[in-house]
Amino acid sequence: MPPRLQLFAIMSPAHKKIFLNLLHTMVLVLSVILIIYISVDSIRDRDFLQNHHYMVFQFWVCVAFIFDFFAELWMADRKWDYVRHRWYFLLLSIPYLNLLPFTGWLVTNEELYFFRFIPLARGGMALSIVIGYISKNRFLGMLVTYVSILVLVTYFAALVFYQKEGGGVNSAVTNYWDAFWWGCSQVTTLGCDIYPVTPVGKILCCVLSAMGIVMFPLFTVYATDAIQRYYNRNKQAKNKA
Repeated sequence: MPPRLQLFAIMSPAHKKIFLNLLHTMVLVLSVILIIYISVDSIRDRDFLQNHHYMVFQFWVCVAFIFDFFAELWMADRKWDYVRHRWYFLLLSIPYLNLLPFTGWLVTNEELYFFRFIPLARGGMALSIVIGYISKNRFLGMLVTYVSILVLVTYFAALVFYQKEGGGVNSAVTNYWDAFWWGCSQVTTLGCDIYPVTPVGKILCCVLSAMGIVMFPLFTVYATDAIQRYYNRNKQAKNKA
């Protein structure tokens, strides 16, 4: 066995936990920086392919994501279960933008824009999972994960909506915050005075509304569970008294 793999094999559970916490912290920090980086460039309408610093940064972020995937796989007790539940993490960690010039594949500007969002999606999912790990309560951690996914999807959808509907395409979308207001209104199913005019915008409208209908009832479930646990604790305290 190679020396580096032997190191993982002989690590104690406590050391593995520390190492995983460091990995999660690294993923958390890189995900936040990547989200900020892409958000600023998207709102300012910068040409990211001409931004050498961005291309280098997102490449190494993808490398870090790939390292995180294989490190967690090696330390997982049930490796096939890990692969079955996280295989898409590896696909989303590949630096497609950096590999495109070597493939000879001609893509449109719109396709390039969505390729750019692939590592962002990986960072967003990792971010939601890491946030869920922070909670010691399993149900609360699941709720936090779902809420994080909902917030991140709304945020990313607003970026895409602004890219497709802004720039004079939709007169109601004059800046990113118009798109973000639209996204929040759709995901809460309240409705909005901004109506999409492009096919992508209409699809995002349906996706956000469906996510809101599915995920918002989780708040009710969590509130019911919290009240029930509070009632049970008071009942047990009275019985002991």
